Amino acid sequence: MYAQAAGLAALAALSPPALLIAAVYLTSANPRRMAGLFLVGAIVMTVIAAIVVLVVLRAGGLSLPANRPPRYGLRVGLGVLSLATAGYLSWRHRHRSSADPAKPSKPGRISRMTADPRPVMALAVGAFLFAPSAGFIAAVQVIATAKASPVATSGALVVVVLIDLTCAWIPLLLYLIAPARTTRTLQAINAWLHARSHVLLVGALSAIGAVLIITGIAGLA
Repeated sequence: MYAQAAGLAALAALSPPALLIAAVYLTSANPRRMAGLFLVGAIVMTVIAAIVVLVVLRAGGLSLPANRPPRYGLRVGLGVLSLATAGYLSWRHRHRSSADPAKPSKPGRISRMTADPRPVMALAVGAFLFAPSAGFIAAVQVIATAKASPVATSGALVVVVLIDLTCAWIPLLLYLIAPARTTRTLQAINAWLHARSHVLLVGALSAIGAVLIITGIAGLA
């Protein structure tokens, strides 16, 4: 249970936008407060989502042996959704790239999210970016459908939440340990991610979708 759930959570944690925004907040005028609130918003959303998904899946009976097809069918559906999202983002990027260059371009999502660096906005951005993804739901599904004790289930949920929040808490931890060095590194990462965030996001979603579909079909076989 732990290995499979952790693997799916690691795929879900591949979030270039979250890492980019964490880098922006940690290079702002009030880095500790903004990054801390961003992390709080992410924690609240992730914990609530994990509990809700766990309760819903168990209430739906997916942990029962007889419900193996719906269990893996859900995983295939999550994979298809992830691939569809990747396809849509790729299409939207191409559409914007082919637009008339004379027209003023709209600010990107990251720019809009960080344009108003208020504490409440940092909380909201953390909650928004860490809304449950297909990979995260699949990771919780593994826990929800496993025959495990309440202690083991709680421990597995904690592991999944920590892994899913990697792009929020690790940059802040590194900043608290070595502020100057982390700031320089994050500034470089910020510039690199700005240029490649779309490709990385589409690639991450495609990888998650492929893994979920393959494991789902294998479970149905």
